[in-house]
Amino acid sequence: MASELRVNTLKDASGNNSVATSVVFNGSAKAWINFNGTGTVATRDSYNISSLTDNGTGLYTLSWSSNFANDDYANAGMSGQQSAAMINVSCTIDTTAPTTSASQYNTMYENSGSGNFDCTQVTIQVLGDLA
Repeated sequence: MASELRVNTLKDASGNNSVATSVVFNGSAKAWINFNGTGTVATRDSYNISSLTDNGTGLYTLSWSSNFANDDYANAGMSGQQSAAMINVSCTIDTTAPTTSASQYNTMYENSGSGNFDCTQVTIQVLGDLA
């Protein structure tokens, strides 16, 4: 039989710091990943990511272990490489709309004008409501 704990506020051991559980549930990342996007793409660490797919130069799909309640979640990401600056990460909403189970991302080197670019360091965080 499963146990259930219901609380409104969490406090640290000193009792001086507290946070409403709604802040934890609504304001925490529901998925995140840190991966190498070059060569054989490899996850360094992640949470709620069931798979990472390399779809070509600078184009990746993340699938969630636990689906989101809808496809209106918020994405944030950063990427970089020692030899290249000004690399961004974006959710490719204009070409492949996110779903409750997956989303596609691209990394692009803006200074080169060459479009998508594989990066050695890619991090993505996703916030939203899980199903």
